Amino acid sequence: MTLQLDLYWSFRSPYSYFVTKRALSLARDYDVAVALRVVHPAAIRNPAYFRAMNPLSRPYFMRDCLRVAEYLGLPFRRPVPDPIIQNMETLEIAPEQPLMLRLSRLGIAAVEAGRGMAFADEVSRLLWEGRTDNWHESDHLAQAAQRAGLDLVRLDAAILAEPERHEQILADNDAALRAAGHWGVPTFVLSGEPF
Repeated sequence: MTLQLDLYWSFRSPYSYFVTKRALSLARDYDVAVALRVVHPAAIRNPAYFRAMNPLSRPYFMRDCLRVAEYLGLPFRRPVPDPIIQNMETLEIAPEQPLMLRLSRLGIAAVEAGRGMAFADEVSRLLWEGRTDNWHESDHLAQAAQRAGLDLVRLDAAILAEPERHEQILADNDAALRAAGHWGVPTFVLSGEPF
């Protein structure tokens, strides 16, 4: 009997990037179906989060990311540009977030096309491996989509046809994550229990 595992995941989370290959391995090596549940990052779901953040949090976060990447043998650098538009001095989140909205909605479209995990893998590597500046320009996203077995033009067309529906799925995924007893990503949920 195939084990069903939900993976709540965000394109801005380096920890989501770190877990993606391991999630793909679970699905490949065991009788596990990993259902990708893309959510917006905390910066969009709760912009006030950064106002209350302890000043030690961000430096530790980066130290921990470097440590985890080294442990996993994964290349790592913050995306250039960051998909979230944020003042790094004040941590204020800009009201408009075109890059992040597009990525999250593309993730939903990829899931609906049956290639969600492959798309998450390719795009998270594009963002976080540190080999590609200006990931949002040229044909970088189109190439990542193609490597995942998808066509970026078709994904964008699906989003443009129903942006509110894609946004509702993102909100539903966030509500399901909270109902499972967690708020952050990546989170696996197995039989209603978060990990």
